Amino acid sequence: MIFFRIAVLTLFLTITHLGFSQERLEAKFGEPSKSDFALKMYEKDTTAAAVVLYEQGYYYYDAVGDHIKLIKEVHRKIKIFDSKSYDFGTQEIPLYSSDEDSEKVKNFMAWTYNGNIKTKVSSDAVFITSDPEFGKVFKIIFPNVTNGSIIEYVYKIESPFLFNFYGWHFQGMLPKIYSEFLFKIPLKFQFNKVLYGKQSLDLNISQVVKDCLQTNSNTWIAACPMTLYAMMDVPAFHEEDYMLSTKNYVSRIEFEPKELLTPSGWSRSKKFAKEWKDVDKFIKKGEMGSQLKNADYFKKNLPDSILTKTNDLEKAKAIYSFIQNHYTWDGTFYSSETEVKDAYDEKIGSVPEINLSLINAFEAANLDAKLMLLSTRENGLPTALYPVMTKFNYTIAVLKLDGEKYLLDATNKQSPFGIIPFRALNVQGRVMDFKKGSYWMPIEPFKKNVHFVNAKITANENGSFSGIVDQANYGYIGLEKRNAIAEETFQEYRKTQENKIAGIEVENFQIEELNNIEKPLKENYEVTVEPEIVGDKVILYPFFNKTYISENPFKMEERSYPMDFGFPFTNTYLVSIDLGEEYQVEHLPSSRSIKLQGDDGECSVTYIADGNKVNIRFNMKLNSYRYAPEAYPALKEFFGTMVTMLKDEPIILKKI
Repeated sequence: MIFFRIAVLTLFLTITHLGFSQERLEAKFGEPSKSDFALKMYEKDTTAAAVVLYEQGYYYYDAVGDHIKLIKEVHRKIKIFDSKSYDFGTQEIPLYSSDEDSEKVKNFMAWTYNGNIKTKVSSDAVFITSDPEFGKVFKIIFPNVTNGSIIEYVYKIESPFLFNFYGWHFQGMLPKIYSEFLFKIPLKFQFNKVLYGKQSLDLNISQVVKDCLQTNSNTWIAACPMTLYAMMDVPAFHEEDYMLSTKNYVSRIEFEPKELLTPSGWSRSKKFAKEWKDVDKFIKKGEMGSQLKNADYFKKNLPDSILTKTNDLEKAKAIYSFIQNHYTWDGTFYSSETEVKDAYDEKIGSVPEINLSLINAFEAANLDAKLMLLSTRENGLPTALYPVMTKFNYTIAVLKLDGEKYLLDATNKQSPFGIIPFRALNVQGRVMDFKKGSYWMPIEPFKKNVHFVNAKITANENGSFSGIVDQANYGYIGLEKRNAIAEETFQEYRKTQENKIAGIEVENFQIEELNNIEKPLKENYEVTVEPEIVGDKVILYPFFNKTYISENPFKMEERSYPMDFGFPFTNTYLVSIDLGEEYQVEHLPSSRSIKLQGDDGECSVTYIADGNKVNIRFNMKLNSYRYAPEAYPALKEFFGTMVTMLKDEPIILKKI
């Protein structure tokens, strides 16, 4: 496409003329350099399977026919070292769409280069698929991708959504030699800009372009600031265990609309970002506010046996259980038209339909409940500097009762009262108090999350050990298991628990209190353990049951990002071993303990031999659930020691 060569060259000349050229890297589409082909690995990250050689984004507004459109032009070039480690041959471009309109890809072109062989991406190798987050995704399938290949593509998006500026990711799953973002926004279009991540800008230059936009009616928007941001040698972003959303940490620039001109004569503007008092008023008078005015409807539909309860906490729990069991969650976080009455009649609904119904039901019973807006863990943290409604994608209820505040979400039938789904444990949410004004509230998880195991085994004449194991799972640990059973069915879950692993056989696996979610989930089973025989030594690993944590999740030398477990938890294992007349103890592991700083956590194991019996107690408490990167070495040692206690310290026995 000659168009793109001209466009890229024109853009480069324009930027040079504006004084942006001092440290910029230049790349002409369709002409990889000799150094691009010669590159065998990226010296600053020798483990990288590929590297982005060059990428440029250019976002601006322009007249397209009778309409102003947001234009996004992108050029990207990638060198591949190991084609088998990832599907580099497929690249995806998100396209925002609504029921009425959609972003469109224009002037697309892509190539695969293998030395002197240049292969164009054919039209039947590009297609559009649906996507739950954006609406649509434009997919590119590159041919002949192998080790040493270079893939390159350019495209232009025309967007009718003027607010949808979003931003630019300088950092991604691959390291980048050069990433540049250029944007030109008319002065009458106002955005808040936020730079995220640890990487700093290498280039940050702005110029003002006069007469940058003209509509067909010859209405000029006189001036546009043109800004260039660039980063060089950007390291790859590696997701780490026990972290919040990568959206909180990846280096990028985001734009949140403050005020945009409307197409109605381009003289009126629409304001987006407001003060919270304005947002409170908007929500109160809007769809959600109107759906919170159905207390009378729920008063008619709640059973009298619930409304006549005299104890407020018992009444609240009964209402929560009623709504929780009445509805089936449809799997969506929101709906285009929230209607709690319709959802109630159909017994199925989205997150807001179910939880707005819960709030209405509490109000019907004269209980003080409020709506909380939050962002799920995967969606990233909401912006606290100013109200940005697009950052909130979830709603729960906050119930105030006898000086306590309970966070409640009735979408999960397995969640006990006061335990919201793990996806909602994301630091803080905004409570919508329409009388006193909304406020931020910490999202605190349920505290008593316990995995308790009591195992008793006895030596048999054939040298094996057999006995029983009783387990109790409280809080989020019980919820995790109930969710797994609900997804797999009990029969499948039991089969996975009874699968024989090396030297251990589980039989007669039973579950108690499966449907009584306010009580801990109990599991019990019979077990047979075959010890290892090494010469005349008998080696028995006492923690033979499936432990809650079986390996150290922290294996890297250092940690770049905070750690977030979601909730505090406790693991306690009691093991009683009767050696009978078969064995005697030759060696017991040492009793010992390890602590984290302050009261953050502790782990201990105690071995006691008494005649022909051995009693063992293991206890691990993690009292805190959020840690700064500086705590990584201590946590790594803590979990490493814990796993060693559980997996690598056997009892040595001798046959009598």
